[in-house]
Amino acid sequence: MTMWHTYYTPSTVNEALTLLAEYGPDARIIAGGTDLILELERGVRRPRVIVDVTRIPGLDTIHLGEDGLIHLGPLVTHNQVVGSKLCVERAFPLAKACWEVGAPQIRNRGTVAGNLVTASPANDTITPLWALDGRVTLKSIRGERTLAFEDFFRGVRKTHLRDDEMLVDVAFRPLKANERGTFLKLGLRQAQAISVVNVAVILTLDDDLRAGAPPISVVGGRITLGSVAPTIVRARDAERALAGQRLTSETIKLVAELAAVAAKPIDDVRGSANYRKYMVSVYTRRALEQLRDSVERDGFPSRPVMLWGKTKGHFPSWFSDTPIPDLGVIPAHVAEGDQAIETTVNGRPYLVRGANDKTLLRMLREDVGLIGTKEGCAEGECGACTVFLDGIAVMSCLVPAPRAHTSEIITIEGLGTPEALHPVQRAFVEEGAVQCGYCTPGFIMSGASLLDENPSPTTTEVKQAITGNLCRCTGYYAIISAIEKAARGGSPR
Repeated sequence: MTMWHTYYTPSTVNEALTLLAEYGPDARIIAGGTDLILELERGVRRPRVIVDVTRIPGLDTIHLGEDGLIHLGPLVTHNQVVGSKLCVERAFPLAKACWEVGAPQIRNRGTVAGNLVTASPANDTITPLWALDGRVTLKSIRGERTLAFEDFFRGVRKTHLRDDEMLVDVAFRPLKANERGTFLKLGLRQAQAISVVNVAVILTLDDDLRAGAPPISVVGGRITLGSVAPTIVRARDAERALAGQRLTSETIKLVAELAAVAAKPIDDVRGSANYRKYMVSVYTRRALEQLRDSVERDGFPSRPVMLWGKTKGHFPSWFSDTPIPDLGVIPAHVAEGDQAIETTVNGRPYLVRGANDKTLLRMLREDVGLIGTKEGCAEGECGACTVFLDGIAVMSCLVPAPRAHTSEIITIEGLGTPEALHPVQRAFVEEGAVQCGYCTPGFIMSGASLLDENPSPTTTEVKQAITGNLCRCTGYYAIISAIEKAARGGSPR
């Protein structure tokens, strides 16, 4: 199956906008691709042209602007938000939501901007950003415009983004000194789960917060609900019931009940409408209780597991002055037909032809001949296809093969040799962590990335590192034990 006809990798925003203007509805921008690749595989979208903006420099920054707003560039990933001191301190509901998205490999590729453009009401970052007065800036060769979230989102997977526009900025207000907020999510499992319900709550508190006088007085608040309507819902009656009240048990109960009234959910495979309404009440109450008791940050990791290895979590931008063998110096790469993808895999250079409409996983297996990387689900759910892309762990089933152009890839074959196994590989053998072996490459890659990033992880951090890896044979105990043993240098407990 041909996923696209032509794959462009522009080196500037203007190049990207020019391509969008030329191809219109036949073009689609890709950044993380964690949603788009699935839509292409399933035939939901059929763009002829893909415009990969991930090599454009300067688009993955997070900063507090002169306008007093926090700005996220369009390439800012979920893990970059989690790792941002500014976001954790001044936009905790968003940081918490980003931490709840997928698994480390997904958070390393998936962008906040992509989460917004996909526009599913179950997408986790939209709910807290809506509560933080989020707005987006859209740009085309005709100019740019800024829309508040209320104007940007039209319905389920529908926005006011035009065919020739690119989302170039996400902006929102930071929490003030007298504000606290949080985000809670109900999924069908603890990781890699789509929201059944999610809730963001932000409270503006009276001065007695600093005096520590319980119960806390609330000046005002924002309550937003996700996965319970075509777009995010503001629970305005619940917000009005909060204003000027002390956060007593009675107030919390009333506000939670009013939040449930605001929800307009449907029945689907993840839950019935009645269940969703009930859980809106439960999760709103829990959020308010956490904020009342100042425990909303409990459980949020001080040292979150990223699977960045030794990198800082930023993919290299496009280097247009780098000579490419057989191709010369090019300002923007165009992949179509038999155009070569030049890449380095396990330290060896490759010039791959005929893989321009494939995923990185398929290219590695079918064209490079490295079959250690497995296809378990082709949906970013199982982690068997985990590889390192420029030092960062990713799911190769969700990465377009042309994205490997001028990149460095490490697969399980490059992690160690039979004569000199990687410590995680050796520990897997010694601890009996290999069952049928199908998922093993992905687990070992995640474990190796973790130890590069954090040589002395706790058991909880080991578990966080493998949240994106599924094993169908065992209970994970030997796998966790093996990674811990490798961290100890192979010594027994």
